[in-house]
Amino acid sequence: MREKLAVDIWGRVGAPPGVSNYGGGGISGIQMFVSIIVKSLIVFAGIYAFFNIIIAGYAFMSAGGNPEKIANAWAKIWQTLLGLVIAAASFVLAAIFGQLIFRDPNALLQLRIFTP
Repeated sequence: MREKLAVDIWGRVGAPPGVSNYGGGGISGIQMFVSIIVKSLIVFAGIYAFFNIIIAGYAFMSAGGNPEKIANAWAKIWQTLLGLVIAAASFVLAAIFGQLIFRDPNALLQLRIFTP
C-alpha cells in the first residue's frame, strides 16, 4: 500500500524529447552518452596526433641542417608515436584484464551500470 502511495504522489516522469534516439533514456541512455564521449575523445586524440606529426615533419624538413631543430622535431615525432602506442596498449590491457578478472574482454571497455 505504501509503495502504491509513493508512485501516486510522484507520478510518472517521461524522458524528454530526443532521448529516445539514444537508447530510450534511463541506464541505456547514460551508457550511450558516455560511449559517445569516449569515442569522441579517442577520435580527437587521433586527429591531434595526426596534426602533431605533420607539424613535427614540417619542422624537421625546415630545420635546414640545424641539429637542435632536427632533434626537437624527432623528439616531437617520437613522443606523438609513443602516445599513440600507449593509447592503443591501454585498450589491449583493459581487454586482457577484463578477460582475466571477469571472463569477458569487454567488461572494462564497455560501461555497465548494475542496479538492484
